Amino acid sequence: MVLVVFSLNAQAVFTEYSGKIIDGRSNKALEAVSLNINETNIGTITNSEGEFVIKVASDYLDSKVTISLLGYDTYSVPLSQLAKADNVIKLYVAVTELSAVSISAFKNAESLVQKVFRDKMQHLDDQSLFMTAFYRETIKLRNRNVSLTEAVVNILKQPNSSSLRDAIQLSKARKSTDYKRLDTVSVKLQGGPFSALYLDIIKYPEHIFTEESIKIYNFSFDEPSVINNRAVYVVNFIPKANVVGVNYIGKLFIDVELLALAGADYALDLSDKKRTKNLLVKKKPKGIVVYPLEASYKVAYKVNGKTWYYNYSNLNLKFKINKKKQLFNKVYTLASEMAVTDWEVNSADKRIKIKDRLKPTMVITDAISGFSDPNFWGKYNLIEPDKSIESAIAKIKKNIEKEKQDKKKKSS
Repeated sequence: MVLVVFSLNAQAVFTEYSGKIIDGRSNKALEAVSLNINETNIGTITNSEGEFVIKVASDYLDSKVTISLLGYDTYSVPLSQLAKADNVIKLYVAVTELSAVSISAFKNAESLVQKVFRDKMQHLDDQSLFMTAFYRETIKLRNRNVSLTEAVVNILKQPNSSSLRDAIQLSKARKSTDYKRLDTVSVKLQGGPFSALYLDIIKYPEHIFTEESIKIYNFSFDEPSVINNRAVYVVNFIPKANVVGVNYIGKLFIDVELLALAGADYALDLSDKKRTKNLLVKKKPKGIVVYPLEASYKVAYKVNGKTWYYNYSNLNLKFKINKKKQLFNKVYTLASEMAVTDWEVNSADKRIKIKDRLKPTMVITDAISGFSDPNFWGKYNLIEPDKSIESAIAKIKKNIEKEKQDKKKKSS
């Protein structure tokens, strides 16, 4: 997804830059590349087609934008050297060498992971943060978009040492669902933005690694890599043999210098179909069986000085629905992602009123009117859609316009 970033200053004037980021040798589009305006907390990422759009407040037009991706050399360029549109930026694979001494400093990969989670408070800002983020959720029936939700949210990030849960406030949202195509079963992602926020496994380790659950995994070192010109250990993890329950398989990226978690890519182990049947379902009609085909997750953190912050997460769920007396099964894909587009230390003690807080069990309500208004987002910036989502939005707008014309004919 493409993130267009906005400042917390609502009065700011923006200049928009857009383009594409590709591999310098293969010319392949690079997904999830991070772009950051230097000396600010403003950032964005590229979409699955390598494209980006970023709006920069006039106060920062003399700044540089730093572009980084796991495994690639970081690239920094003054905004003044970018065109307003159609920039093509090449990144090149980084060559990283970590001496045997740096790895042998740990008894094994498991001891490194235990240290990261045990000492995490050394690398976190233990202050309240007020973040602005963009959230997108899509549901596809096979390859066709049947539900699309977009929202700008405010996140009150509680201090990491606090027992208080993070709070989310819906600032603006739009949603459209084609219920005719969701005729097999009502498919909804419970939690909305919370589903993405809870992938912050440093704040919420109970969702994957606790002091006890770490022991059920085998950890091993992979080839080291780099993120933002910083060397990272790459640690693989898989469940130990004969472990009961449903577990994960994936990779952790650990900053070599600070021994802080820089990111994680992981997925549910779905190899045991009997055990995972109906696993991702909280409520379903009688006579329906749900088989998960894929459940993958990603979280990324960003360093500021020696402190790390939650920055981006996404989840992708794919499942097959079997219904009695139906000849054909239906395959749904549900994806959500959220990226922080700006943040500040909550020194002004901003709060989100109880009545304005989203519940972790909520499902964002339908509101299709925004799709007909090209200026719906106003001062807000958003995740630019991929081509398939652009096509879905175009159809939504067309249907809304048709409904308006039909109403005019009836009233005339």
